[in-house]
Amino acid sequence: MKEFWKAYAANRGAVVGLIILAVVLLGSITAPFFFPTSPWDMVNMPFVAPFQDEMTPLGTDTLGRDIAAGLAHGAYVSLLVGVISTVVSLAIGIPIGALAGYFGGWVDDVLSRITEFFQVIPSFAFAVVLVAIFEPSLWSIITAIALVSWPPVARLLRGEVMALRHREFIEAAQLSGQSGLTIIRRQILPNTISPVIVLASMMVATAILTESALDFMGLGDPNVMSWGYIIGAGRTVLAQAWWVSFFPGVAILLTVLAFNLIGEGLNDALNPRLAKRRA
Repeated sequence: MKEFWKAYAANRGAVVGLIILAVVLLGSITAPFFFPTSPWDMVNMPFVAPFQDEMTPLGTDTLGRDIAAGLAHGAYVSLLVGVISTVVSLAIGIPIGALAGYFGGWVDDVLSRITEFFQVIPSFAFAVVLVAIFEPSLWSIITAIALVSWPPVARLLRGEVMALRHREFIEAAQLSGQSGLTIIRRQILPNTISPVIVLASMMVATAILTESALDFMGLGDPNVMSWGYIIGAGRTVLAQAWWVSFFPGVAILLTVLAFNLIGEGLNDALNPRLAKRRA
């Protein structure tokens, strides 16, 4: 672990990303304490500019709702959707990729065709259709994002498993009488975890962007405040109240940037040869 953190800390951008993510996470956790009222409540006059009223430091929107409260409560939604949808995507993609890469033959053909079917459909358009079919809610958004995000995981695992299945320790496990599923679980998956972790960090960032875009289009959960909804609500008054869309846009930018920087840091820490080449 010391070597891992040393390699990770050598990437300054990754450290900055970790700090930004910590701030966003802290904001989402402390939102109920600093903003105990609902972010949907009208707390001031509409279109109060930023830094003019200490009660609403980032201003208010068209209905007099506190932008700062919306950002704090929206952080929880973005992180929740990003993390859970990524976990579900990994739960779908890892088994499919591992089985296709290890067994090959008709198993690989069938699973690869299924993966390719989901890959050829534009992911965002597919997510829009799925959310529109089901009742727009937080869980339907998570399900839609997970269903369009798992193919890259399956493709990555398939390639990694195919590179490992003819290694000596895998052949030794086969000769010892271990079943294919046991070999995948005990021998192969632990040796493929590094690229999966790096990919997962990038997937969280993509999921946050997708969730924000769905909310911007009016396909978000009407019962929760989100960054995408705030941007969408302020798009018609950009000339009059630029801050309504500006601050949540910056929040999305920084959060997505943080996850991408963290992914680069993990890549350096988990791939020492790449880190040396960059140095």
